[in-house]
Amino acid sequence: MLSILPDRGSRGCRTPRGHRLLQIVACLALFGMSADVLAHAVAQGDKGYIQEITGVNLIAFIYLGAKHMVTGYDHLLFLLGVIFFLYRMQHIALYVSLFALGHSTTMLLGVYFNVGINSYLIDAIIGLSIVYKALDNIGAYQRWFGFQPNTKAATLIFGLFHGFGLSTKIIEYDISPDGLIPNLLAFNVGVEIGQLIALAMILIVMSFWRKTDGFFRHAYTTNVAMMSAGFLLFGYQLTGYFVA
Repeated sequence: MLSILPDRGSRGCRTPRGHRLLQIVACLALFGMSADVLAHAVAQGDKGYIQEITGVNLIAFIYLGAKHMVTGYDHLLFLLGVIFFLYRMQHIALYVSLFALGHSTTMLLGVYFNVGINSYLIDAIIGLSIVYKALDNIGAYQRWFGFQPNTKAATLIFGLFHGFGLSTKIIEYDISPDGLIPNLLAFNVGVEIGQLIALAMILIVMSFWRKTDGFFRHAYTTNVAMMSAGFLLFGYQLTGYFVA
């Protein structure tokens, strides 16, 4: 994985980077004020709908799955980290497929077999997955430990944890067993659709950013900010686990 060191160039480059980082940190602090944002729960309206409906409702669950992924900031941050230094579409497709395979497997099996993990703990692990990927992107493991983790295996493994995050939240809302399998498959299809939509938006932004002179100059700062977001999520969820 490409290693990006902090830019120590001219004074003119340092000030905008500092301002950008402060802005990102300020946004994270605002997120910290909202339990609903960091809890990444299903919206109250969607929760009530899920609990009330019975039978097969494919379109509704496709929509709910897509909405959950597009608004799932933790999944999107990890996805951003995964494709940050991937340029070829076949490489992007491979890593995104591994992530999708992981979270689809545990989401479907977790709900079907009613295997739930404490939502605070699983979200804390998801926060650490963001930290892991940000550190990988800045080459920390090679500099600190002298080896490079298997990025494909890590993407699949963390995908499994992200899937448990989805299944845990679905189990909490006690979906009707009537039509459970088709509805779960529809929800998973929606998650994949949402992931493709989010990935397309990320790639569009990244393609323009990579063409600018500032990409490599700001890549380190961006990944540090992403790592900070992961630590913030980890700390918040771990605190929630002990308090709750």
